[in-house]
Amino acid sequence: MSPAGQGQERERNLNRLLTFVDAVVAIAITLLVLTLVELTGEVGSGTSVSDLLRENQPALWGFFLSFAVIARLWFLQHRSLRNVIVGNRPLDFWLVAWTLTIVFLPFPTALVARAPNQPTTKILYIGTIAVSTLTLAFVDRLIARHQVVLDGAEPVAVAAPLVNVALLLIALVITLAVPATSYLPLLLLFFDDPILRVLHRVRRTHAAGEVGEPPGTRP
Repeated sequence: MSPAGQGQERERNLNRLLTFVDAVVAIAITLLVLTLVELTGEVGSGTSVSDLLRENQPALWGFFLSFAVIARLWFLQHRSLRNVIVGNRPLDFWLVAWTLTIVFLPFPTALVARAPNQPTTKILYIGTIAVSTLTLAFVDRLIARHQVVLDGAEPVAVAAPLVNVALLLIALVITLAVPATSYLPLLLLFFDDPILRVLHRVRRTHAAGEVGEPPGTRP
């Protein structure tokens, strides 16, 4: 096969893998709602819809929370790969590893509905999200080192998933130390953009200082 033919084949392989990844995410989100669908069997046996909703608030909360989490992780993955044209085996490996975390997430989500305050539940749930985000950091690192073929645009900064991992670990520590906070510490994830902007300004200031430094002034 000619080099051009090999390039087209690798491009097709990446497209197939991304299609597979999107399908896995769709299935994982579908699995989240199946638990809620099963609850509808309780209606009609002395339980009203209002009672069902009131008695199963943790399950509803877990569904909406995990839907938002999976959607956020998918957008992070999409942002990481939007400029990639041709991948390679390491990239394939980390993407498949990322899908594993997505497939596993409905399990701790079900635990959030049944035993939300147990420390093990919180560790499994937030820990799975942290591992998923950390996996995307490895994807970004591969892309940043230009070990894949890009469309000419600048790759996504590796700092983005690492900041999210740090925020997730802080959220986990808070929710374990102060159980009354439940899963509200996950709202810390909304601070990732301001933190990234600050880090970006610090890097630009530091880079500008190095460029403007007179020669021979550094030891």
